[in-house]
Amino acid sequence: MTKRNLNYILNPKTIALVGATDKPNSVGEGILTNLTEGGMYKTEFSCSFKGKVFAVNPNRKNVLGMRCYKTVKDIPGRIDLAIIAIPAKFVLGAVEDCVQKKVKGAIIISAGFGELGEDGKKLQKKIASTAKKGGLRIVGPNCLGIIRTQNSMNASFAPSMPPQGNIAFISQSGAIIDSIIDWAIEARYGFSTIVSYGNKADLDIYDFLEWLEKDKHTKAIALYVEGIDNGRKFMKIAKKVNLKKPIIIIKGGRTSKGAKAINSHTGSLAGSYEVYKAAFKQSGLTVAETVEEMLDYAKALATQPPCDLNNIGIITNAGGCGVLCADACEVLGVNVAELEEDTLKKLDASGKMHPAYSRHNPLDIIGDAHPERYEAALKILLEEKYIGGAIVIQTLQTTTDSKGDAEVIIKAAKKYKDKPIICTYMGGKFSREGIELLESNGIPDFNDLAKSAKVMKALVERADWLKRKGR
Repeated sequence: MTKRNLNYILNPKTIALVGATDKPNSVGEGILTNLTEGGMYKTEFSCSFKGKVFAVNPNRKNVLGMRCYKTVKDIPGRIDLAIIAIPAKFVLGAVEDCVQKKVKGAIIISAGFGELGEDGKKLQKKIASTAKKGGLRIVGPNCLGIIRTQNSMNASFAPSMPPQGNIAFISQSGAIIDSIIDWAIEARYGFSTIVSYGNKADLDIYDFLEWLEKDKHTKAIALYVEGIDNGRKFMKIAKKVNLKKPIIIIKGGRTSKGAKAINSHTGSLAGSYEVYKAAFKQSGLTVAETVEEMLDYAKALATQPPCDLNNIGIITNAGGCGVLCADACEVLGVNVAELEEDTLKKLDASGKMHPAYSRHNPLDIIGDAHPERYEAALKILLEEKYIGGAIVIQTLQTTTDSKGDAEVIIKAAKKYKDKPIICTYMGGKFSREGIELLESNGIPDFNDLAKSAKVMKALVERADWLKRKGR
């Protein structure tokens, strides 16, 4: 019943908030505001939940203009999802009410369980046992909640709704999610789903992976994990899902100090990072060392095809940037192709190249390059069978047409769909229009040459792994 119940949790039509309140700066107020208005902090992405929301609080008749019910059992009709945000000592009673009401899923926001020691672990086990007997699936406890941008559901106490996109993020830490959402709003970085699963009393990371495997709105999955209880099961499911959708993972607790902190954070056992890392690689997962790296990899893997041939072209309007990019690629094992004589003849015959263009890779098309020159260079390189993909660099100069360059890059990406294109627009204010145009058309841009080289390596590694698996 897991997958069906996960539909009730991730795509519910009715939600009951146990612990609804209008007390300022409280979790209950924050979650209710998120459900009804999309977030405590309003942005252009704020929107109210499309289904029905019910408030539950035995001590209130009304909260924020909504009628309050004493218990979940008093609500008329079916409840798909209950969000429980009350002191730990009352959670078991709320779970029992949900079971009697035949609620299918519950998110327990409340802390004070397995992360606090033996007494907390006992209470957590009792709650999980009660829920299991009643057919109730649980997210948490001690979690931030869940966000589904596709149905405007902010069932969490994150401060705002992120932009809609095609990347799912599953995290054992809620606070990391809060910070990522704040950044994502400014960077316009989109998510399909965000899950904070906390102490995993019931539903674990692999349950969400299986559900996301079939979610049409998700193209790549990013994971933050601290401890994995059933490593064999996780690896089996992750490998299966990764064949269809790339998984990017960052592991907390890589050092002795970090591992010690994990136990007090979510009550998990960290385990040896080297063992984890080897297992992740074996399953084809892309391993990130920082949160920023994880998000960069996710953006590229969600939008670009694997790089089937480790032989790339670099196109630049600045020679020095091309050199730095080539250096970064070589350090990472990304091969910068030697341009064949026939390719150079095609570039010469195009009539678009500057007389002083570099005639080798990186292909420096000179600082006065207009979109037509970028277009000719991209077309000629990507048509070559020995070129697997391209990194396109643009520096802002007086003759640069940022938007026009983006338009020809988008055109090339549509034509050569089996070859990845990664952009590095090295600029800010005056490059913004072109960058936004690229990103809105699914072409990732990184304002750093080393990042572009790293994500290209990830695309090469994914292609290699898929080939080994016969895909």
